[in-house]
Amino acid sequence: MPLRLSGLSQALGDRFGPVESARPDHDRRNAAVALVLRGPTDVADPPVRDCEVLVIRRSDSPTDPWSGQMALPGGSLDEVDDGLLATAVRETHEETGLRLDRSGGVLGRLETARPMGVRLPVITIWPLVFRAPSDAVARVGSPEVASVHWFRVPDLSDTEKRGSYPWREGGLVRWFPCIKVEGRVIWGLTYRILTGFLEVVGI
Repeated sequence: MPLRLSGLSQALGDRFGPVESARPDHDRRNAAVALVLRGPTDVADPPVRDCEVLVIRRSDSPTDPWSGQMALPGGSLDEVDDGLLATAVRETHEETGLRLDRSGGVLGRLETARPMGVRLPVITIWPLVFRAPSDAVARVGSPEVASVHWFRVPDLSDTEKRGSYPWREGGLVRWFPCIKVEGRVIWGLTYRILTGFLEVVGI
C-alpha cells in the first residue's frame, strides 16, 4: 500500500524522532528548511507519491554560497525565532509568501544536512516536513529568490531524470548526482535532502 499523508508523521517519527527533537547544534550555525507537500485538489488523504514539493531557485548573488541553485525555502535561525520550526515557517513566508501551519501542518523532521565543501559555511541544516492546502499558492517574496516551483513527487523520484551535474570552481570540475526536472537541476544539499525523504517514504 502506498504511504499516505496521514501516515507520514508516524513514518518520519519512527525514523528521526519527533519534531521537538530538532534542537540547535550549539557548536555550529543553524538553519531550517521546509519540505512542503501539496496534495491534489479534492483528495483528503492522498498518497505522498501524488503530491508536489515546493522548491525555489535562489537568486544569483556573489555573496550567496548557494547562488543560483535550486533549494528548499528556509534560512538561518534568528534571535526572533523560538526554535527551528519557527525559523522554517518564517523563512518560507518571507521567501514565497506561503504561510505554513505550525500545528496541524507540520508532519515531521528529516536527517540534518551539513555542507561538505571547504568553502561553504560551517552550518547545520534542519529539514522539516509540512503539508500545505491543495490550493496553496507560492510566489517570489524576497530578492533572495529568483523563482518558485511545485515539482511532482513522481518526477523527483523518476530514475530517468537522474544524472550528474558538473560544478566548476576555478579550473577544477567536480561531478555531483542530480535530478533534472522541468529544465531545472537539483543537486547538492537539496538533492541529498529530497532523495533522503524519498527513501523514507519508499518512493
